Amino acid sequence: MRVAVTGIGLVTPLGAGREAVWSDLLAGRCGIGPVTSFDTSRYPVHNGAEIPAFAPSPLAKPAHRRFGRTSQIAITAAEEALGDSGLDLATLDPTRIGVAMGTTSGEPLEIEHFDELWVDEQLERLGPEFLSLYPCHVLSAHVAEVLGAAGPNITIPTACAAGNHAIAFGFDALRHGRADQVLAGGADSFSRITYTGFARLGAIAPDTCRPFDRERQGMVPGEGGAVLVLERLAAARERGAHVYAEVLSYGLTCDAHHMTGSHPEGDGATRAMRQALTTANLEAAAVSYISAHGTGTPTNDRMETLAAKRVFEAAAYDTPMSSIKSMIGHTMGAASAIEAAVCALAIDRERIPPTINLEVPDPECDLDYVAGEARDCRVVVAMNNAYAFGGNNSSVLFGHCDRAA
Repeated sequence: MRVAVTGIGLVTPLGAGREAVWSDLLAGRCGIGPVTSFDTSRYPVHNGAEIPAFAPSPLAKPAHRRFGRTSQIAITAAEEALGDSGLDLATLDPTRIGVAMGTTSGEPLEIEHFDELWVDEQLERLGPEFLSLYPCHVLSAHVAEVLGAAGPNITIPTACAAGNHAIAFGFDALRHGRADQVLAGGADSFSRITYTGFARLGAIAPDTCRPFDRERQGMVPGEGGAVLVLERLAAARERGAHVYAEVLSYGLTCDAHHMTGSHPEGDGATRAMRQALTTANLEAAAVSYISAHGTGTPTNDRMETLAAKRVFEAAAYDTPMSSIKSMIGHTMGAASAIEAAVCALAIDRERIPPTINLEVPDPECDLDYVAGEARDCRVVVAMNNAYAFGGNNSSVLFGHCDRAA
């Protein structure tokens, strides 16, 4: 049974809306700038990738406006994806609609509010609603509540790899008959908690994100959300839906190496890519485009390049690979979901977004990173890679639905 992507919703530091974001990515526009949501004067770094003037969906009912920022981002992306798919909720069985959301921090702004009240000794002002707003599992629950989706529901907190994990969950739910449609993606919001953690690790770049550049100095924290509507390809074709791409397979592994550091030889990343290719019965040379994790940290980019060479061998040098984190920063649990949407759009539109800020070649990073400008390219198979803290690695393969099965 084949699984199609029929709807895409995006909320990113470049703004909201699938078409606007895609246009900005192709143009190489950067959404990184000075942090505005809190004072960074006591930090050694000051830039982030925040969503400009984000407003919750106007379709949300008053009861839903109490939800935290991350939930609102997820809901906004889900509503756009559902509208894009052309599905009519009134004609669907709600018990067969699933929701899978990935995240890193869930609703960190709620715990920050708790911390502020704790410090000020005013916890009595918190209220019992905190318990229904903070836990990360509320993301998928809130999306389901707004849309009336009563099928399988899960939030997967595997950090930067979480969006891919959510898509893998949706893929399996459809293939095993547990759902007819799944809204799969990821969301995270900008927070002091996340920013402080990465700053203390010395992982944030002082100016901007420069994936694979010799002068790269780190990642840039961001926020965002993306949702893909997944359904059976046969059902999508029967109702005349536009199919962006087909989900072919996935690979999920764990380094079991270090809490925050990548395996020096890219072991888990290598196994995830090979697992995805083997499951799809594809050779590495069949891949037309790789959406890189591409954080801009010295370790990740070297490791990711090494892993690609181990899997793709000589074909690694001929396979374009780009990192949109150079434009939107690292959106945490939303990252691989946004990048999955980019893979589907690249297949549908036959264009690859660039890696910007790549100006000084690095001898250890010597592949084709689509530096500087978008590229016209017929993308038949796209691989979306994501590597997270805890050693979580994920690779998802997307293909053109009219390719040879």
